[in-house]
Amino acid sequence: TMSSVVAFSAHIICNKIPGLTATQRRICRVRPDAIVAIGNGAKLGIKECQRQFQYHRWNCTAVGNDSVFGHVVVVGSREAAYVYAISSAGVTYSVTQACSRGNISRCGCDRTKAGMSLWGDWKWGGCSADVRYGMRLARRFLDARELEWDARSLMNLHNNKAGRKAVKQNMLTECKCHGVSGSCTMKTCWKTLPSFSQIGNFLMKRYHTAKKVTAFWGKLSSSKEPLYLHQQSKRHHRKPRPKDLVYLQPSPNYCDMDLSRGSSGTVGRRCNQTSNNIGGCDLLCCGRGYNTHQFTRTWQCNCKFHWCCFVNCNTCRARTEIYACK
Repeated sequence: TMSSVVAFSAHIICNKIPGLTATQRRICRVRPDAIVAIGNGAKLGIKECQRQFQYHRWNCTAVGNDSVFGHVVVVGSREAAYVYAISSAGVTYSVTQACSRGNISRCGCDRTKAGMSLWGDWKWGGCSADVRYGMRLARRFLDARELEWDARSLMNLHNNKAGRKAVKQNMLTECKCHGVSGSCTMKTCWKTLPSFSQIGNFLMKRYHTAKKVTAFWGKLSSSKEPLYLHQQSKRHHRKPRPKDLVYLQPSPNYCDMDLSRGSSGTVGRRCNQTSNNIGGCDLLCCGRGYNTHQFTRTWQCNCKFHWCCFVNCNTCRARTEIYACK
């Protein structure tokens, strides 16, 4: 009876989530415990995207406003490549973490290496994070939204895969020593997840070296698909590497609002008046100039506790200026 209630509730909830394809709704109904981790992972990816781009003209704030599961970023740009990669990484990361914590019924620790000895002085053990399960579920769920067999879908699928691989590439090895008086004659080691910001930084490097690609009809000797991506390079029909981020179109300048191109513009954005780098007023405001706003901040300071029992504080004030793009 309880399982029937859970299934009925999952059916209602999954039908109300915007942006899901039929396949994603089916996964949601069958795996309601996993959909929580998937949703958390998508939000984790968006949050990291906004952290990475907070000082850029395009700052990722328009991503995920309507749904964390739907298509995002209209133009097939570098920014779109990063969004899909970091979202895929977020889902992989969150599902893997949920497995290790026992929050998903069909997975747990990765036991495939348990008991295996390497080089005689240490062996695999403990509870290794099952990143392969996280990658499989992320692929099954996120790739299901790519229904059109076109260049943009291929781009999205490639960047989804790059995001999953980024989590696997950044896995950490932790060890515990065993032996008399801490002699460490034997170590037990296991795989664990890094901080997600580390994965965000890793993918940001890939963003800066993203490869422009073009979709072609036909078949490569190394490809079984009728439509494939190839990198624009001196080598004819060179396929991008799985770990690369790829994009189809150059990025707009993101100075002016153009929602059809995924640009919210920079009007009203805060900038750094003393910086010449990203986030500086000259670059962020696109040469339009900026407004200066002055205000006085007041807070309690130099507080002292007196026995017994009250606190005396001074009132401190500071004049502050902030700058916002015209």
